Amino acid sequence: MGKRKSTRAKTAPRKKAEKLDTSFCCPFCNHPDSIDCKIDLKHMVAEASCSTCSESYSTTAHALTEPVDVYAEWIDECEKANADRDEASNDVVREEVDDDEYA
Repeated sequence: MGKRKSTRAKTAPRKKAEKLDTSFCCPFCNHPDSIDCKIDLKHMVAEASCSTCSESYSTTAHALTEPVDVYAEWIDECEKANADRDEASNDVVREEVDDDEYA
C-alpha cells in the first residue's frame, strides 16, 4: 500500500518586476526618448545627455545608481535653477517699481 499524496495549494507564479526606462524626454528641447544615461562605476560618474540638442548633465554615481536616478536628479537641478532665476528676477522687478514710485 502506498501513501496518499498530500494536497498542497499551488503557489501563484511570481510577477516579473517591470524594467525601468533608460531613455527619457529632454527637459530643454522636449524631444521624446532623446536622453541616454551612461553610468561609469569605475570612475564613479553618471552622465545624461540629449542626442538632439546636446545638453548634458553629470553627477557622481555609486553601486545603486540607476539611469532613472540620474535623470530625476537632472530634473531637480533644472527646477532649482529655474526657481533661483525667478526669485532673482522678482527682486529686480521690485527694485525698479520702488525707484519709479519715488520719482
